[in-house]
Amino acid sequence: MDGILFGAAYYDEYMPCERLSEDVRMMKKAGINTVRIAESTWSTCEPQEGVFDFSHVERVMDAMEEAGIHVIIGTPTYAVPTWMVKSYPEVLAETANGRGRYGARQIMDITHPVFRYYAERVIRELMKRTAHRKCVIGFQIDNETKHYGTAGKNVQERFVKYLREKFQGDLEALNAAFGLDYWSNRINAWEDFPDVRGTINGSLGAEFEKFQRMLVTEYLGWQADIVREYCREDQFVTHNFDFDWRGYSYGVQPNVDHFSAAKKLSIAGVDIYHPTQDSLTGAEIAFGGDMVRSLKQDNYLLLETEAQGFPGWLPYKGQLRLQAYSHIASGADSVMYWHWHSLHNAFETYWKGLLSQDFQENATYLEACTIGKEFQEIGSRLVHLKKKNEAAILVSNEALTALKWFGITAGAGPAGGEVVEYNDVVRWMYDTLYKRNVECDFLWPESENFGQYKLILVPALYSVPDSLLGKLNRYVEEGGTLVATFKSAFTDENVKVSHEIQPRIIRDCLGVHYHQFTFPKEVELAWEAAREEDIAQVKAFMELLIPDTAKVLASYRHGNWGEYAAVTRNSFGKGQAYYIGCMTGEDGLAKILSGAFQDAGIAPAEGMGNRFPVIVRKGTNGFGKTVRFYFNYSGQGQEVQYAADGTELLSGEKVAAGGHGLLPAWGLQVVEG
Repeated sequence: MDGILFGAAYYDEYMPCERLSEDVRMMKKAGINTVRIAESTWSTCEPQEGVFDFSHVERVMDAMEEAGIHVIIGTPTYAVPTWMVKSYPEVLAETANGRGRYGARQIMDITHPVFRYYAERVIRELMKRTAHRKCVIGFQIDNETKHYGTAGKNVQERFVKYLREKFQGDLEALNAAFGLDYWSNRINAWEDFPDVRGTINGSLGAEFEKFQRMLVTEYLGWQADIVREYCREDQFVTHNFDFDWRGYSYGVQPNVDHFSAAKKLSIAGVDIYHPTQDSLTGAEIAFGGDMVRSLKQDNYLLLETEAQGFPGWLPYKGQLRLQAYSHIASGADSVMYWHWHSLHNAFETYWKGLLSQDFQENATYLEACTIGKEFQEIGSRLVHLKKKNEAAILVSNEALTALKWFGITAGAGPAGGEVVEYNDVVRWMYDTLYKRNVECDFLWPESENFGQYKLILVPALYSVPDSLLGKLNRYVEEGGTLVATFKSAFTDENVKVSHEIQPRIIRDCLGVHYHQFTFPKEVELAWEAAREEDIAQVKAFMELLIPDTAKVLASYRHGNWGEYAAVTRNSFGKGQAYYIGCMTGEDGLAKILSGAFQDAGIAPAEGMGNRFPVIVRKGTNGFGKTVRFYFNYSGQGQEVQYAADGTELLSGEKVAAGGHGLLPAWGLQVVEG
């Protein structure tokens, strides 16, 4: 690709009338150069078992090829046809709630041999008709794939086989690692292994969820291998990962191991959805982009984001454009909307596309026309943008799952405070960096590149193998700066609580320990020699820290807990390690991180004082030039200060280092220098 892919998902088979030629005309006017098709209509491609009809796919390819528009083909396997379920009801996933019923998408058992047989056949038939086409530039396998809770007999049997291999057939080791003596859960013969769906044992339950994530990785790899049998060398294989959902894209996906699954792809893809209007901050765009870029440490494809989206997300003037450039600033090589037109019936009728149901030009479409024109003019200077960040956040599916079984605020009782989950701690740290213009990457336990970062943040690493804790110790000893939070290093990889003093192993670099923890009630965070205005409220959870070699940065302001430390800093080898024993507000965390930034030699606001709602992002383009994006995430004009000399690409105007500019409401500037 020598430019940005700009486009939308296109469903000719959903149209209530003949639209193809008019849609192509409107796409060309908008500068759309890519469409994504075929992903969701298996029952149209194969209306009856073994009867194939790809005419809707072929006619769209014909039209796009003539118009010079690229096509990404999606395999249609995430929504199974009625005839399959009627003949083979066992393909529906059997979950903790029993066997599913037909209707929704993503209700099948992705491991079932009958499903696999028919899925492979329709993929191969689709590939025969598409892989050779000039307009087809790549393939998306499946769609936002997860394990869908599949836990039927065949999955249970595979899980037992997995455990036998993991523990080398040693049941005694399994019982000891998972603590199965409790409540007579002990297993004395492999043949007696119970259905895991009923377990009350968090170690066994978390291991099963890890196994379910492995099923997703295997399934995506299986599809990718089939597709690659037909691919040309110039065609890519991708998948659209999504995230934990809080009404929008929020945090680490609990049901997929993105890091492992991404290895099956030639380029990572992502779907990112977020609030707009007065709730648009750009944080979800940046979070999703930074995470998916980190999977392969390379550029990625934004395969879905909203145009109009939910009626409550209809973007204000300028927001669609601001959002598009925000994706590019994270390293996306594409901006693609779900979807081109709005549906006229069915489940997603009111998830609006670029066009509404009347197919007429509207304010969102016209803003897309502006984006498309600009991408055509300057896209070559923004595509393949490379980013080199100095900070990273270490995330873990295993910690996320374990903290689902043993919640951070579990046991607080009905009078307990707010519920805080793993992803809340992740976003607490990420959003604080984001709003202070410190860009970051993400790391996973298996990552090998810890040493390239000056600063690593570790949110709530509850379940963790000894080897990773040793790696963190070495990271600090060799000169890194580490910031770890409460609930870290508490259990091993089998969710077995350590009998050592907490936090285990990384106590070496942290220089602090604790014996007890509780839930705060009217507790404040008091800094050593702080001003009154520096006092912060402690939220949700608190560990009662006792320093060994660490320096106390903040204590608890409370009649009973005042003798305990809340935040510490320790010198270890060539580096520094911070430990945060409690949750606090964003400003409290920012104060802690300001010292960590200084230790790590990181400038927290690269734009010389620019701070949210002004966001500054940067990267290096293919011409070896630094590109800086200045974004205004507010409805009021904001002043920015430029970090370097350069040319504003959208206007052609020159800017000078230290000079000032004005961003209009929801406005942006892109400076190359």
